[in-house]
Amino acid sequence: MRLPRESLTQTMALIVLLVLGALALAGPSGLLAWSENAHALERNQQEIARLSALRDHLHNRVERLDPRHADPDLVGELLHRDLNVAHPDDLILPSK
Repeated sequence: MRLPRESLTQTMALIVLLVLGALALAGPSGLLAWSENAHALERNQQEIARLSALRDHLHNRVERLDPRHADPDLVGELLHRDLNVAHPDDLILPSK
C-alpha cells in the first residue's frame, strides 16, 4: 500500500511532465510553431528584399536629382510630367 504523500508526489510529477510535454509540442517555440515561424521568416525576408530594392531605387533617384549635378533627362521628365510643360521643339504623342 502506498503512502498518500508518495502518491501525491507522483501525481504532481506526472502533471508537470504532461505540462512540459504539451508546451514542447504546442507552445510558442514548440514543434507545431516551427513551420509557422519558417513561413513568417520567408515572408519577412521577401519583404526585406522588396524594401531594399525600393530603397536602392529611391537612393538612385535622389542622387540623380542632386542640385549640384542633376541629370538633365530626369529633370526634363519631371517637368513634363508634374508641371505639364513642354519645349516648343518637343513632339507630343497622345496616349491611348
